Amino acid sequence: MKAHVSSILLGVRDLDRAKRFYTEGLGWKIRNDFGISVFFESDGASPVGFYDREGLAAQVGTDAEGSGFSGLVLTYVVRSEARVDEIMAEASAAGATIVKPAGALPWGGYGGTFADPDGYIWSLGHSDAGVDQPYAE
Repeated sequence: MKAHVSSILLGVRDLDRAKRFYTEGLGWKIRNDFGISVFFESDGASPVGFYDREGLAAQVGTDAEGSGFSGLVLTYVVRSEARVDEIMAEASAAGATIVKPAGALPWGGYGGTFADPDGYIWSLGHSDAGVDQPYAE
């Protein structure tokens, strides 16, 4: 198995709320809306999609309930500290919970963390020291 993700599918409690947060709040564009799931334009990266949490849990054979830190963090690396601040502001205005405000990071970079309305954690980061970073934009 390769170190590759074909797509990222997140189980959400309210599909319409999730779509509004990511499209109206963060400016994502919908690629496919199948009613029970939605996928966004990926710009060449692994596509991100949402599926009803109960339905997704049933599909993969697990319980839909869960609480606390899931152990999953979605990272988004950008080319400037200013862009980190802009995205954090966009997310906050769209209804995200700011988990860790943007600021200096222990490893020398700059970043912040927010949780979307379903609690999925997004870690934004920037570093001038990196040479081969997986930039999202």
